[in-house]
Amino acid sequence: MTDENQDKYIRTIKSFVIRAGRMTDGQKTAFEQHWKEQGLELDAGLLNFSEVFGNDNPVVLEIGFGMGKSLIEMAVARPDINYIGVEVHMPGVGRILRDAQEQNVKNLRVFRDDAIEVLDKCIADGSLQGVQLFFPDPWHKKKHNKRRIVQTHFAQQIRRKLKLGGLFHMATDWQPYAEHMLEVMAVAEGYENTAPDNAYCPRPDFRPLTKFENRGEKLGHGVWDLIFKKIG
Repeated sequence: MTDENQDKYIRTIKSFVIRAGRMTDGQKTAFEQHWKEQGLELDAGLLNFSEVFGNDNPVVLEIGFGMGKSLIEMAVARPDINYIGVEVHMPGVGRILRDAQEQNVKNLRVFRDDAIEVLDKCIADGSLQGVQLFFPDPWHKKKHNKRRIVQTHFAQQIRRKLKLGGLFHMATDWQPYAEHMLEVMAVAEGYENTAPDNAYCPRPDFRPLTKFENRGEKLGHGVWDLIFKKIG
């Protein structure tokens, strides 16, 4: 399969489902008032990060930030890093815009689009310091495994967008998906596993512990972090 045909094939398979759920009045208000300031549009094309953020700080992109709590925490804790969040769930978009305003977060911008398209159309090659993918849909059933976003083609799409030495950081609470991620990334061209044993990493301090994750750990559920560095 040629790269062009593979790109078309990947785009026909969605790795997410847009969940039902209406925006609250507060989320709607935040979206209406602050989208122009912190929202990014797919149709605007390739981003100039210096123009978008008004500085030349490193940029980290997070795919699927959910309701945005941990991404807000990271942006507050690390003002020297610029963050781009990508989420298709509109209540989450409204919530993160509201929280960003309440906490005066200036180093965050948001897309409300499919991350595959955002990477393809809006992110320049070799421009990102990091990509974060935390707790993506594991697609438990075997017949749905092809919908998992972490696949060979996706790993290479991420690699193209990373700077040399940039990090692709994944986390999941579903062990079979963790094993799948490790299997894909272990043979992915141009990457090096940062874990000393070439397996999983301890949760780094900069990734906040979510309420869901904390509850799961108390019940004995595992969480697996994988951090791979672009080396070529």
